[in-house]
Amino acid sequence: MSTNSHTEDLKTIRKIMEESSRFLSLSGLSGIFPGIFALIGFFTALWLCGKNDMNINTDLAIFIDAVAVLSLALITAIFFSYRKAKRKGFKIWTTVTKSMLVSLAVPLLSAAILILVFYMDNNFQYIVPSMLIFYGIALVSAGKFMFGEIIYLGILEIITGFVALFLPEYGLYFWGFGFGILHIVYGTIMYRKYM
Repeated sequence: MSTNSHTEDLKTIRKIMEESSRFLSLSGLSGIFPGIFALIGFFTALWLCGKNDMNINTDLAIFIDAVAVLSLALITAIFFSYRKAKRKGFKIWTTVTKSMLVSLAVPLLSAAILILVFYMDNNFQYIVPSMLIFYGIALVSAGKFMFGEIIYLGILEIITGFVALFLPEYGLYFWGFGFGILHIVYGTIMYRKYM
């Protein structure tokens, strides 16, 4: 056997091992579109905060805004990941997918409970930092099942969250940066690298 044959065999084995141990269907568009939705949500929240003279419940309106952003982000992430998996011939629902979702869910559900406690105690200054920090932890935790670059996004989200702790008056801006700008940059890099 030639050296080229061995090299090709090793490349094939490496590809099979990577496909069996990583969720490769995550599309760069799954980062770009949620980032765009987050920026729209950010500007909507800024507008709502400036409309205190209107006869609306600002807290409820911002909550609805956040739920809308989250819903659109999840729908587009699932859609683009499914589309990429179908195009590349990958299975979307595997044991790796299940492990990745558990790694994401534990920090995110913990954050949801903590944020609810902060909200009920009127500790609003801790809500945005907690969202960013726990989201970053979730990405780092699930990173071992995805492309390695997502760990860097997670670390940047954690850093943004800690900075937001010390500058609570700019919390909404950090939210827009972390969930908007960072996602768009990450998604663009991933889209160009793994089309």
